[in-house]
Amino acid sequence: MASLVDRAFVKMNGLGNEILVLDLRADPVDVSAAAARALARADVLPFDQAMLLYPPRRADTAAFVKILNSDGSESAACGNGTRCIAALEGARTGAARILFESAAGLLDCVLEADGAVTVDMGAPRLNWAEIPLAHEVADTAASDIPGYEWLGPASFVSMGNPHAVFFVPDAGAVDVERLGAELEHHALFPARANISFAEMVATDQILLHVWERGAGRTRACGTAACATAVAAARTGRSSRQVRVTLPGGDLAISWRESDGHVLMTGPVAHEFAGRITPAMLADAP
Repeated sequence: MASLVDRAFVKMNGLGNEILVLDLRADPVDVSAAAARALARADVLPFDQAMLLYPPRRADTAAFVKILNSDGSESAACGNGTRCIAALEGARTGAARILFESAAGLLDCVLEADGAVTVDMGAPRLNWAEIPLAHEVADTAASDIPGYEWLGPASFVSMGNPHAVFFVPDAGAVDVERLGAELEHHALFPARANISFAEMVATDQILLHVWERGAGRTRACGTAACATAVAAARTGRSSRQVRVTLPGGDLAISWRESDGHVLMTGPVAHEFAGRITPAMLADAP
């Protein structure tokens, strides 16, 4: 872990989704799960996701992005984090359009005139094996989860990471911490899952509370907002353009008909910058 000492970091957030950015392009180093957990401690640099920028593998991209959750596990996608790194790269280079590569594929980002960032999150994966689920279900748009039939059917979507979305009458009344923690590890999800509870406020607005795989309850989750918008459209609850309201604020989501890609637009916020000290990595298991 000594190789991380004195590395520069930037702390940001997207609608309160806490993001740590480490630009490792000039001198790449692996960030272990233990190091991620050490940095994410409440008295150090608490974050939901760490966005690690590595040298690009393609000439047309700015970086290859690796994403770690606060528990040290890896995620293939993070919409709020992608907006943050796009804003940083835009500020550094002056570019208004930036392309990143991640385990989920290419991430095309546009910096809007009002300071918001739009990210092309790609097409959702709706086949049970691609999400992935442990076995086939009757319909990934709406199927019960064994033991949780009382919650009603869930919609299953992958936005580079697996999601289960429940549409409920009152999202604010759901015990997100208990149910999210239980369902994240349900046998139906071999790679665990993000668990969302969605309330249709109107045909074009969704209220959303999210339990994020590997991070717990968060104020915002971009991929969950995208997955929920797809689920709402698939089940006839909304059109393909909706506003998703999370505890941290609003995201505009559009599920494009021409190519099936999901576009997410929202703000970013810069908190502070600094350098990693030995104390930040102390006592890591």
